[in-house]
Amino acid sequence: MDKNRKEEMADKMSYGNRMGRAIKSLFTGFRVTQKHMAKAGQHREHKSIADDRYFEDADKSVTIQYPMEKIPVPDMGRYRLHMESEDCIACDKCARICPVDCITIDSFKAIDDLGYTSDGSKKRLELAVFDIDMAKCCYCGLCTTVCPTECLTMTKVYDYSEFDRDELVYHFGVLSPDQEADKRDKLATAQTSKKQVSTAKKSGGLTPKKKGGLLKKAAPQKSSDAEN
Repeated sequence: MDKNRKEEMADKMSYGNRMGRAIKSLFTGFRVTQKHMAKAGQHREHKSIADDRYFEDADKSVTIQYPMEKIPVPDMGRYRLHMESEDCIACDKCARICPVDCITIDSFKAIDDLGYTSDGSKKRLELAVFDIDMAKCCYCGLCTTVCPTECLTMTKVYDYSEFDRDELVYHFGVLSPDQEADKRDKLATAQTSKKQVSTAKKSGGLTPKKKGGLLKKAAPQKSSDAEN
């Protein structure tokens, strides 16, 4: 009897200890909640991570009234891509280094003088298509690193959700479909004329005329016997 009674008392004490620890843990959580509620009226200031006072406001509220109020983003943050078409030389380096193939470029040789980029690079290719699919982008930043003219950059725009996934494809090509077709026709004509001239030179029967772009037969040379 005494042994059973002792076991019952031990069980009751163990149960009481467990309940005591549970109540203590509950009130500890209440105290933490009360502490944060008391500081909820103090809003955290927007500081840069490089600021020496950045961690002073660690216990203050971080709730903001978005989208009217926004937290500043770092200058070196990786967000939505942007491309300056006027500075692009269509080198295709960004498309080749992209690990997820989110950049599509279609270019062809330019006949007209396209001028120079802002850093002095000569533009030799027409930029028909330059599409960036931000739905595929993994924000690695490799494309901005290899760009020789620094025309491809990552902006601070991070909120650009769309209802239609196709709206996440951004087009930076500088030619309309009609302009592209016209320039490709001119290029094909110029290449055909150049090929004809090259064929004529190899045959030796025709020489290109300096003006007008027409072809004429080369004049036969007089022999020395006929001159005498």
